[in-house]
Amino acid sequence: MSTYIPWDISSERRAEYASSSRQSQLARRKAEILAASREHPQLRPRYNPLEEMPQRSYDGLRSLSLFSGGGGLDLGFDRAGYSHVASYDILPFAGTTIKLNRPHWNVYSGASGDVTSVDWLKYRGHVDVVHGGPPCQPFSIAGRQLGEQDRRDMFPEFERAVQAILPKAIIIENVLGFGGRKFESYRNSLLGRLSRRFNLSVGILSAKDFGVPQDRKRFFIIGVAKDQGGCIDFRRIKRHLSERTVRHALNLPSVDNDGLAPTIRCTLTGPRQTTSIANSTASVKVWKSLGIWPHGVSSDPRLSQSYPAPDGLHRLCVEECQLIQGFPLNWQFVGATYQRLGLIGNSVSPPVAYAVATAVSDVLLQARAH
Repeated sequence: MSTYIPWDISSERRAEYASSSRQSQLARRKAEILAASREHPQLRPRYNPLEEMPQRSYDGLRSLSLFSGGGGLDLGFDRAGYSHVASYDILPFAGTTIKLNRPHWNVYSGASGDVTSVDWLKYRGHVDVVHGGPPCQPFSIAGRQLGEQDRRDMFPEFERAVQAILPKAIIIENVLGFGGRKFESYRNSLLGRLSRRFNLSVGILSAKDFGVPQDRKRFFIIGVAKDQGGCIDFRRIKRHLSERTVRHALNLPSVDNDGLAPTIRCTLTGPRQTTSIANSTASVKVWKSLGIWPHGVSSDPRLSQSYPAPDGLHRLCVEECQLIQGFPLNWQFVGATYQRLGLIGNSVSPPVAYAVATAVSDVLLQARAH
């Protein structure tokens, strides 16, 4: 779940942004006219995230999704064999996206997706696992790192849901900043309360270790209820032995340099609506060294081919970005281009979610067997 707070910038800088935006809009319109006359090209990537998430049979475990966003955790748990109970997100286009891909799921978005107004007791006895990524802005550098002073801090709401539902396991995901020294007191307080009911495992997972062609690290808290008699060993969560490079994954022409894509930023935050996926000056350099333009993603492959990027760099389209994040092409995103990119960049990489979901189900099913 994301809440937009505009940056406090000077009028001169805002005018620069507006001028740059108008120039980009004119260039994009010309490209759209050209693209309309072209046959729609087909992406032919070498990478199919579904191969990293073979569908497991449904085993009776039931999952509830909070702060669902684009559905990264939801998809991973679905492929891992969980029955879906419900998804909650306050963004309407997040709910529309998930419902489009899974029409039979219970999806609550907009006002009905506001977790602060839900009576979670109705799910007690009907949910085995609660998972979600509370908004990361309170703990990320881009979000000013206000922590519990930020009205977007939803960890208390996640905790409230868990206390009402009493699931067998919980999974919480957030940015690395949440695991830093600045929030040590806040984090330890949360972990202390959760540890009364759960055996907790805390660690960092990197998307590149799960076949995703992106250098993306995230902080995870995984808890297994003490009456289930187990816990999660992060070292035993199944990983890949080799990394998948981004140009090879997208089946782009070979160049001198290929490697992991930098972390895709969420385009739903910042001073303006943008389709730039670069989250730092350093990441811009990496993108360009890979022959990829990060400052403007097109809505579809046809437009990206009709709208050349500077210096002969490859202009990405939304579908290529979702592949870089670990979403299969059959998972469709809804909304304006920046909204679709925002859902992608804000999501847990589905292959990572799948690996975590599988590790948790193995523990819970073993407990059931005994």
